[in-house]
Amino acid sequence: MKLIILSDLLGHRNSNWVNSYTDLLRHKFQIRFYDCCELAEIDTQLIDKEDIHQQFVTGGIEKAVEQLLHKEKNEITCIIGFSIGGLIAWKAALAGLKTSFICAISSTRLRCEIQKPNVFIHLFYGENDPYKPDEKWFELMQLDTVIYNNENHEFYMKQEFANKISLNIIEKMKSDFL
Repeated sequence: MKLIILSDLLGHRNSNWVNSYTDLLRHKFQIRFYDCCELAEIDTQLIDKEDIHQQFVTGGIEKAVEQLLHKEKNEITCIIGFSIGGLIAWKAALAGLKTSFICAISSTRLRCEIQKPNVFIHLFYGENDPYKPDEKWFELMQLDTVIYNNENHEFYMKQEFANKISLNIIEKMKSDFL
């Protein structure tokens, strides 16, 4: 089974936490990691997160989707997208990327989406993330969502959540896809 991991806004920079996920999931999946900054051709010399974010929203997201579609022609069992990576996975699936399961973690820009891909979607957010979708959006989209109490946007970088989310993905795969 093939699993793709799409980075957060910073890509390879400060991404040691991704190893927590790959260590737990590599026994079940063939894993490929994509740096979303590279997919989107973001100027990685920028240090300010807001500048990087601005490049994503002014064409970088679309370029990343296009690049992902170009690189991945075959069926992908599962895509895990962190922050901006979750939005890129969502939009790529809408554009025809062949996948069965999207797991989006702290993908706050999903709040702007009005159409959802026809795949199994599982969302994770920190309760204290001010940019997560609101209750109305969750009700409208009717998606499987986990909200972690007292956590912020970058909760996914903590080992305990890597464990919880990875086990959740493995269980979902067993129950729904195997």
